[in-house]
Amino acid sequence: MFRAPRGSHATVVRDGEFELNDSRLRQVRADDDVRVLSVTFERHGFRAADARDAVLGFLAGPPDGGGPEPPVRVVEAAQLVVSELVTNAIKYGSGAMELSLVLAEGTLSVTVRDGGTTLPRLWSADPRRVGRHGLEIVAALSRDVEVRREPAGKRVTARIPLEEPVRAGSRADRSGARPVPR
Repeated sequence: MFRAPRGSHATVVRDGEFELNDSRLRQVRADDDVRVLSVTFERHGFRAADARDAVLGFLAGPPDGGGPEPPVRVVEAAQLVVSELVTNAIKYGSGAMELSLVLAEGTLSVTVRDGGTTLPRLWSADPRRVGRHGLEIVAALSRDVEVRREPAGKRVTARIPLEEPVRAGSRADRSGARPVPR
């Protein structure tokens, strides 16, 4: 079951559904090897801090202690990845948005969907550039990043490995999944 982090408020709506700081969460547990959390939110009523809280609660695992907690570096990477993706969705997306977390097969997959039609672009590293570093940060912390156009907007997915170290400077394009340029 989802555990709300300290300082946030989660309310059980019905079995498997929660409200976290006024946004709807749905946690599905397919089996002991897969955990899924889905948060649907409105752009103007949700903050990146709420998304980070959802990640903490999700990665804390079930209250009965079933399953190990991921390493601290994975939790920190996941919080930063979620923060960047949700911030971009709030700033540049449209309509309702969805944050999905899937913990399976040694990987944490973070997906953010929104109704915006402009696809994010991975810029070349440039320390003099002000802004537009979000996807660059996400790519550095992830095994791969995938951007897809959907019938009602776009979807950005980052996959964070639980076992191998997250390497600063890793690139999203080394696995073949590439952000699509605008």
